[in-house]
Amino acid sequence: MPKTITPYKDSSLGKKEQVTQMFDNISGNYDGLNRVISMGIDVKWRNKVVALVAEKNPETILDIATGTGDLVILMSKTAAKRIVGLDISAGMLEVGKKKIEKANLSDRIEMVLGDSENIQFPDNYFDAITVSFGIRNFEDLEKGLAEIYRVLKPGGIFVILETSVPTKFPFKQGYAFYTRFILPVIGKIFSKDNKAYGYLSESAANFPFGENLNNILRKISFIECKAMPQTFGVATIYTATKK
Repeated sequence: MPKTITPYKDSSLGKKEQVTQMFDNISGNYDGLNRVISMGIDVKWRNKVVALVAEKNPETILDIATGTGDLVILMSKTAAKRIVGLDISAGMLEVGKKKIEKANLSDRIEMVLGDSENIQFPDNYFDAITVSFGIRNFEDLEKGLAEIYRVLKPGGIFVILETSVPTKFPFKQGYAFYTRFILPVIGKIFSKDNKAYGYLSESAANFPFGENLNNILRKISFIECKAMPQTFGVATIYTATKK
């Protein structure tokens, strides 16, 4: 299991409560700061996730750790009849709801406050489930993945978009310098919660990626697990299926 990384090391709260607090704190400027940090490349990655999901022609889609709704809004390009965004942070969801209303998508997208480790939907409910930049925030990774497996229909697709660590020179060294020194400074300048972006970079560096994450997915019983590194390996898209 990955090392437990928390946003506020001096807090007595558990990781789940700390992550909720952190995202509530940064929800107001999360979108703009995220674009700056990723230099906008994250939009390209998300579009690839949408394309992978669209290939399966799902009628129901669940996006876990949906945040401010970037991915569910893009999912409206699919033919899905029901799209649900679930997140533990009420602050992030409120920002997302306003974006969805502005895009006139309130009739297609439902934003739900909920816990990825205790999903309030029945077994075998969704045709497709996605998580973008949220899976490393799970307090109990295997429990969260088991819940995803439970609510996914047999034959359904599960797609993860998550940060990863480049393994080749010079990208490995450049990424390490950027995440350790530059990212926390940017977060401190632009965010009222200067610990949040230190946590995000530390959690990314310590989270299992590539075959290590695929092996955890297989342990949960997912099949056809595949990892597709993006942009020199700074992020990875994973696909898996429920047998």
